Amino acid sequence: MPSRSHEPTAGAQRPATTEPNPAPPPTPPSEAARRMRTLVAAFFMLDGFLFANWVVRVPQIKAHVGASPGALGLALLGVSGGAVVTMTVTGRFCTRFGSRPVAVATSALLALSVILPPLTTSVGALGAVLLVLGAGYGGLNVAINSAAVDVVEEIERPIMPMFHAAYSGGGLIGAVAGGVIAVYLSPAWHLTVVGVVGLALTAVLGTMMLRCPPLASEQLNRRVSSRRAKQEVASGAEGDGVAVADSGSARPRASRRVRILVIVFGTIVLCSSYGEGAMADWAALHLRTDLHTGVGLAAAGYASFSIAMVVGRLSGSWLLARLGRTTVLVLGGWLAAGGMVLAALAPVLPLVLVGFVLVGLGLANQFPAVIGRAGALNGPAGVAVASTLGYSGMLAGPPVIGFLADLVGLPIALLSIAALAGSAAVIAVFAARAEASILPGEPDPGTEAGADSGADCAAAASRSDSVADPA
Repeated sequence: MPSRSHEPTAGAQRPATTEPNPAPPPTPPSEAARRMRTLVAAFFMLDGFLFANWVVRVPQIKAHVGASPGALGLALLGVSGGAVVTMTVTGRFCTRFGSRPVAVATSALLALSVILPPLTTSVGALGAVLLVLGAGYGGLNVAINSAAVDVVEEIERPIMPMFHAAYSGGGLIGAVAGGVIAVYLSPAWHLTVVGVVGLALTAVLGTMMLRCPPLASEQLNRRVSSRRAKQEVASGAEGDGVAVADSGSARPRASRRVRILVIVFGTIVLCSSYGEGAMADWAALHLRTDLHTGVGLAAAGYASFSIAMVVGRLSGSWLLARLGRTTVLVLGGWLAAGGMVLAALAPVLPLVLVGFVLVGLGLANQFPAVIGRAGALNGPAGVAVASTLGYSGMLAGPPVIGFLADLVGLPIALLSIAALAGSAAVIAVFAARAEASILPGEPDPGTEAGADSGADCAAAASRSDSVADPA
């Protein structure tokens, strides 16, 4: 944060030599910011809980509708389609109405839609209801990430991994609870109970969130986003909005390069999120069909993955501060690739579970690290681009794995997760080099030198972008 200067009092003499002013202590978060931090984390946890309860029942629902792996993959494409379509408009809804009411509405939609899959009797009907589930899931993820960005900017600390740890924690609770309940209840009763619980929690948490006083960063980001949208419409008839707003040539080219860099970072999270989404839907099925485990034990695959994700994300801020963003992205990508090879090809359950743990540790901080950097580079617009690419990869993973499983078998199909995780590591190296050429001299905000300024950078980006680069 820029240091606050104070005018000298009347008659005061300036000393001939002055010592550098010490950095001001960090401002403690307001009561509203602390409450919003807790509520946003709770919604992340609820999101993971609802989705995990659905994914642990995928094998039973597959058998119930009589779907082949390829047909199941086609039905799961409904989740991807519903989510992607919703994500393209959720950002606009957040700008117009605020991220809070949108998060509450989409959470209610997700809780309701979780009840529907076991009530279907055909692959076509399953795909249709999964469109609704995908709409709720995609909308909630965009809205709650937008709310998280507001909290991060308000608190001015790099706590985005903590929110994603809450999502993984919810997924872990849902996977464990779902594995236990699967032994006693049918999928229809199980998911009905989960849906009702989700609606009740949404009502309680949503009421508290909507009554929480607005944050300064929340109001500012909405004004910035609204102003940018109006300027884009106004300048659309004249071509490049950046060129209209800024007659100089250097700034438009630099801004376009920054936006391309955001897309490159988004590609990293797309590759890594492909594995996260595929693990959610296919880990249990891999244990059930290829290692012939029981229904309850099959849930251990996603549970072990979720435990590793929670541990990795809880230590995410510390790792980013010590190693730097690029190192975390590269090492994480290669760790996930190696773990997936082990999980896909190992013939015994303990080794498969170890592989799932390595995948979880490797992928844990890819998404939050990229989302944070995209916001620092291009403000809320950067967050939107990276989030959309990330969740597109997450939701594309399950159907792609299904199609590949029909062709080459599920274990070989799972190796595509390793291939894309390794690709993410390679892209991270090139992204770091491109960033160094576009923004020379700027420290990696994940290192000790830049960690303290990471949140300030994100806030400054959203503020300065609205003035210097309205497009």
